[in-house]
Amino acid sequence: MNLGRGAYRAGRWAWRRRALWGVLLGALGAALGFFGSGPASLRLAAGAGLLVLLVDRTRARLCPGDRSADLELGMLLVACAYAALEMLGGSRTPAHAVIYAIVAFGVATQGLWVGVAMVALASIVEWRLAPALLPWRVAMLALFALGAAALLRGEIARQRREQRQRVEKAIRTLREDARDFRLVASALSAESRWRNREDEVDKLAQGSAETVHDSLYHLLELLKRSLGLQTCALLWIGEDSERMKIKELVSDSDLVGDESVPAAAGVLGAIVKNRAPLHLAKPDASALPYYRGPERVGAFFGVPLIEGQHVRGVLCADRADQRPLSPDEEALLGKAAGQILRVVHSERVFAAIERSKYEHERFYRASEMLRGALTLDQVYDTALRAAREIVEFDFAGITLFDRETRRHRIVRVWDPERMTGEDLEGLEYADNAGLAAMAVKNKHFLPTTGGPGERVVFTRKIRLRMESLLVLPLIAKGDQAIGTFTLASKRPERFGGDVREMLGVIVNQVAVSIDNAKMYQRLQELATTDGLTGLCNRRSFQERLDEALVRAARRRSRVSVVMADVDHFKKINDTYGHPVGDVVLRRVSQILAAAVRNVDLVARYGGEEFALLLEDSDASGALLLCERARAEVGRQQFGSDSGTFQVTISLGLSVYPEDGTDKDGLLGRADEALYRAKREGRNRVIAWRESAARLASAAES
Repeated sequence: MNLGRGAYRAGRWAWRRRALWGVLLGALGAALGFFGSGPASLRLAAGAGLLVLLVDRTRARLCPGDRSADLELGMLLVACAYAALEMLGGSRTPAHAVIYAIVAFGVATQGLWVGVAMVALASIVEWRLAPALLPWRVAMLALFALGAAALLRGEIARQRREQRQRVEKAIRTLREDARDFRLVASALSAESRWRNREDEVDKLAQGSAETVHDSLYHLLELLKRSLGLQTCALLWIGEDSERMKIKELVSDSDLVGDESVPAAAGVLGAIVKNRAPLHLAKPDASALPYYRGPERVGAFFGVPLIEGQHVRGVLCADRADQRPLSPDEEALLGKAAGQILRVVHSERVFAAIERSKYEHERFYRASEMLRGALTLDQVYDTALRAAREIVEFDFAGITLFDRETRRHRIVRVWDPERMTGEDLEGLEYADNAGLAAMAVKNKHFLPTTGGPGERVVFTRKIRLRMESLLVLPLIAKGDQAIGTFTLASKRPERFGGDVREMLGVIVNQVAVSIDNAKMYQRLQELATTDGLTGLCNRRSFQERLDEALVRAARRRSRVSVVMADVDHFKKINDTYGHPVGDVVLRRVSQILAAAVRNVDLVARYGGEEFALLLEDSDASGALLLCERARAEVGRQQFGSDSGTFQVTISLGLSVYPEDGTDKDGLLGRADEALYRAKREGRNRVIAWRESAARLASAAES
């Protein structure tokens, strides 16, 4: 920490010193201009001082570890230039144009801001020496500075562009080598080349290609030295099977080219066509296409590299003298060709193992994600993340199919680039001829063929333009398609065979997870919902009341608790029967649920008793709501075998925090208010605080 502070203070002092240098040099240059007409001795002394400073600052600028600010050197150059002009005859001398060159040089070497400072200093001096020419000369200074800055930026942009092109060319060469040696194709089919692991593939291919090249170079070097060869080269046939390119080379000749050549050209074409070695004495140099000029060749021997039914390349060896290769030497080259294929094959197997390991790791991670999802929303979101572990895509959509209504519903959409231009989540549509509906009907992925363009995936109104598309059915238990998982990409050949197979397994797990999430949702509803009325049950109500009281305490707001009871309900059951009593309970629950706001809660508390939780509601607002609900229940007509009848309800109310600050106290006082409403004649609403005040007043009187 102390070292850090010391370095910071030293850096700050160095900056101040450089800034001071710049100011002093600027002042000195300005003074030179003001005193340009002074005594010759003064001008000579000033010029000599500037020259000494210029030499010192140039030396410091070139010395490693002592790099002063560029501003110092720029100011000194301007000052020294004007000093020289004064000695040569003043600012009107033809040599004055050197000032423009110096400013341009400063901008080109030190940067635009140093150039601005140099222009400012030169303008001050010009104002003193030749005020009549000041506008013209300042304009020329600015023109030269801007021109130099533009040239500098253009040159930097050109160099960056060339560097970027060199890097891209090196990457393309690396990928071509990996594909030519089948280091990528061994684990990836051609149709699945674009994957979400492009970086990993490039790194693995780079390591594999470098390993192959290193092994091949040492092998060719050994052959060249042991056989006394002029050139030993490995030419490999590219993916198009039309051209060959030197993949590795050891040669004493400067005429070996690196351009690709036709696979059927010269002696190489004969070797590839006949699939047999070829020995030539004193061949014509033009027959050897890997030489780009006339080279003396006394003997040539070429061996095809045959892998299965395919010729992969040719191993070429030649001598400058006319000594022919002996049968033992030819046999050695044949064994070397076999060793080359074994090197490539071994690295290919290693790359395939590493790639397979990577695939399984991603696949396992995707499966683990789905195993932890419980709710439907969790399943939908996790399914999208799991799919992205397998492949990159630009659009994803999950639909569910209701067999009873024969309608599809889009339940989740991932569309960060707005490929459709619409908000699709929640959209419902009838069973149609779209790809999603067809995938459900056929229980098979779509499309199996086709290229880029717009297709009807969900409905004709939704335009989804893509290069690659895959619609997978969600097959659940019982071999039933419950929906689809749609992926789309702007890049071609994104969803190849191996990707599709892995996604198929993941999507099957998604379908099972959706079924499990629905079952979990039903269990949650059974645990928290009353089966007869569909309202929350007693346990759920108490949990929500606890949460509401915590929020109210934090916000300093009110909460009203209402207990309601159907009057003479036992008599209704005894007179009309329990099925009619169930009808009464369901109708009352519907009226109470319709009376409250969305933020409120109605629960069946037990038997014929209901409970209401009204957040941010005081006693007056709760009383109005209860009165409306009581009146609506009283207007209902219920039918039975014995005729129609009506029912009434009684309600008791307590308010937080006036009537209590805890759950038990509020529920107890609301229940007490309900008891008083029953005792005072039923079919009424009683607030606990008003009732308590009435009782206290009656007791005092």
